[in-house]
Amino acid sequence: MSVATRTKSFSRSRRRGRILNEIFLWFVLFIFFIPVLWIILTSVRIRSEINAFPPVWIPSGFSFDSYKILFGMPTPEGAFGLGGSIPVGDYARNSIVISLVSTLFALVLGTAAGFVFARFKFRYKNGTFLAMMLFRAIPGIALSLPLFILYARLGLSDTVPGMILIYVALNIPFTAWLMDGFFRAIPEELEDAARIDGCSHWGAFVRVDLPLALPGAAAAGIFAFLTSWNEFALASIITRTPASRTFPPALFEFTGQFVSDWRGMTAMSVLMLIPAVIFVAIVQRQLMEGLTSGATKG
Repeated sequence: MSVATRTKSFSRSRRRGRILNEIFLWFVLFIFFIPVLWIILTSVRIRSEINAFPPVWIPSGFSFDSYKILFGMPTPEGAFGLGGSIPVGDYARNSIVISLVSTLFALVLGTAAGFVFARFKFRYKNGTFLAMMLFRAIPGIALSLPLFILYARLGLSDTVPGMILIYVALNIPFTAWLMDGFFRAIPEELEDAARIDGCSHWGAFVRVDLPLALPGAAAAGIFAFLTSWNEFALASIITRTPASRTFPPALFEFTGQFVSDWRGMTAMSVLMLIPAVIFVAIVQRQLMEGLTSGATKG
């Protein structure tokens, strides 16, 4: 067999292997997408197909009454379901404000902490860093009762600032860990050159390190936002009224004593998915760079 023939055979083999890998990845992606697809289809099914057995995968008809009821619009079926009495606008406002503000504070404080751990030497540095990581490992449900008692005494229970404070504390450790690894990957010689030109440590941080670490900051920001947006355990304990309640605990309002409004619940779930999809789509490239580079210790 000639060299050219072996080369062509090897190229065809690699091409087939690449195609099989892509088919397998698309299949796995489809398997993970099935629950999301089921939620979307359930939110637009006609009422008679919600609890049908065997399950109806492809709806025989589409109805957007569940979304109309959520926003208080009239429907041909009337105000059937629990969604008509649920203040969706308040929950959307609370979720957006709490997630964005907590993400901003966690990103600023976590990035500063990551820079300090990466560039400065001080006493108990490793112990402090380990303590932050161990704090983040504590499940939220274990913190719910102590936080409930503490917030009740401080007057922060069922308030938007109280929820923001919780999510800032939850997101700082991960942000600091991710940014610490990202700053360690940046050569210190660049900072030395900046300090020779007259910059201080923090001046070099703003002018040199921070621009190079923006992919890591984007990754940390999206994770902090999704954590705040989707968190349920603490939000269900601390919030009790629409004054501060977010989307995840609000889903329980679709369950009554004798009936559950599955269409309304899935419709609100779809509304919850939209911001997450938009944010991930916007920062997808920065997110991948942050995961592959920033999390690698230098």
